[in-house]
Amino acid sequence: MNTTEFLSIACAIVPDRRALIFEGLELTFEELQQRVNRLAGSMSALGVGAGDRVTTMQVNCNQSIEIYFAAAQLDAIYVPLNFRARAEELAQMLAIAQPSILFIGERYLPLMQTGMNTGSGELPANRIVLLDGDPDGPVSEGHIAYHQLQSQGNPEQVHFSEAGDHDTTVIMFTAGTTGVPKGVMLTHDSFSSYLLSTVTPADPDVEETNLLTVPFYHIAGLQAALAAVYGGRTMAIMRQFEAVEWLELAQEQRVNRAMLVPTMLKQLMDHPRFREYDLSSLSVITYGAAPMPLPVIRQAIEEFPGARFINAFGQTETASTITMLPPEDHVLEGTEQEVEKKLRRLTSIGKPLEDVEVMIVSEEGTPVANGEVGEIVARGERMMKGYWRQEAATGETLRSGWVYTGDLAYQDEDGYIYLEGRAKDFIKRGGEMIAPDEVEQTLMSHPLVEDAAVIGVPDLEWGEEVRALVVRKTSRADDHPSYPAVAPGAAAGRDISEADLEAELIEYCRQKLAGYKRPRSVVFINSLPRNVMGKVLKRELRELHGAP
Repeated sequence: MNTTEFLSIACAIVPDRRALIFEGLELTFEELQQRVNRLAGSMSALGVGAGDRVTTMQVNCNQSIEIYFAAAQLDAIYVPLNFRARAEELAQMLAIAQPSILFIGERYLPLMQTGMNTGSGELPANRIVLLDGDPDGPVSEGHIAYHQLQSQGNPEQVHFSEAGDHDTTVIMFTAGTTGVPKGVMLTHDSFSSYLLSTVTPADPDVEETNLLTVPFYHIAGLQAALAAVYGGRTMAIMRQFEAVEWLELAQEQRVNRAMLVPTMLKQLMDHPRFREYDLSSLSVITYGAAPMPLPVIRQAIEEFPGARFINAFGQTETASTITMLPPEDHVLEGTEQEVEKKLRRLTSIGKPLEDVEVMIVSEEGTPVANGEVGEIVARGERMMKGYWRQEAATGETLRSGWVYTGDLAYQDEDGYIYLEGRAKDFIKRGGEMIAPDEVEQTLMSHPLVEDAAVIGVPDLEWGEEVRALVVRKTSRADDHPSYPAVAPGAAAGRDISEADLEAELIEYCRQKLAGYKRPRSVVFINSLPRNVMGKVLKRELRELHGAP
């Protein structure tokens, strides 16, 4: 199914329903379709056509949705860029994408021009479109203003996609935290095969509002937006996540659905004004993109009693979700044994979805037994087509139709999958493999630990030793009765010294883990470096704290 049909179907079924809300702007599905049609006509007049890369760099906004559907009408390829990228990363992405037209927020223009000078050469001024600025004011340096394109063109659809299901519609760059960013080619089928199997199409009798905070340059953000369009849901769009703004918008718009990464969910619940807001309209909260600490999801289940929780796991190369932990596994009821089993399952990523094949394989590519750690591989219609103009990288990741995710995990006897970390992050100590995730979860169950990450540091005797990077809690342990009791030293609260807390944490891990897995050193830091999706940037930690 061609993705342009998502909007045309919703427009045919619920034309007068609000399609999106963004900073005072409200558009119905019919109005959104007309704006897309105008934009496609204006882009076509500029010479944009099939196969051209339509690049964007801006925080979340209504224009991003319009640009995607307009590009799809023309069979052009939508390329959203990370607005947090550094100049070097940006230059690499531009050199790979070779954009034909650029839509950009004015604040990012100097960074983009630096990247273009070092990456892909200059674009002519009339191929650079400014997304913001004064609609009535002059446009700097001969660029085009977005509102100019919107004021032109035919509101009726005159451009119709001829692309097939397996033609590329999006190039989405991986985070680029290590090495050169890779442009993941996603087809129309990458999106439609997922949405058709998981989302109910627009219904005149069912109205829902979806609060979108995840960046549209991320697969979870774009999939959520396209799912909302196909489902006829109203999108309440935030430029970027901010706790109070999220709470206000959720209450004001009576939001029904939201997707949050673990750090966002924690920031909401930790905010001193959290309980001032009426969030009772929330019926579905989806989380993912980074590991969810067990204490955080347990607290969330208590704080949002009317919401059903879904843990969705996937990556850009798999076009989003391939496994899911459903709402019923978040209901902590039953006998003591049943609740204990569900608590264990809350640390998993659930089971594979029905429309994808998922296996856990050894280094040789053969399936491993239940309980044995291997690499997650996936196969199905929604998988990436490959990396744009990077054949060697494609061959490493896409083998015999299977996407090798780089995520290590094991599967239990009931089919639930438990992550053990990224292959490149594993620590090898004296021949024993140590999964950082396991040590990190243990550390974060301690009442004086706010956040934690684990890296390996060189060691002459053992090859590598485990080092923990820990953020201390700012409140007393007895403010958090949901945490289990630990060593007596924890009761000292903030008075405990770093040296004593280091010793206590090492002993705490020794009691709960195999001896070789416990940290040999603990470094206390103010915060962990994370990307916008909440994933810890291990490369930065290794650069700063990886010396023996």
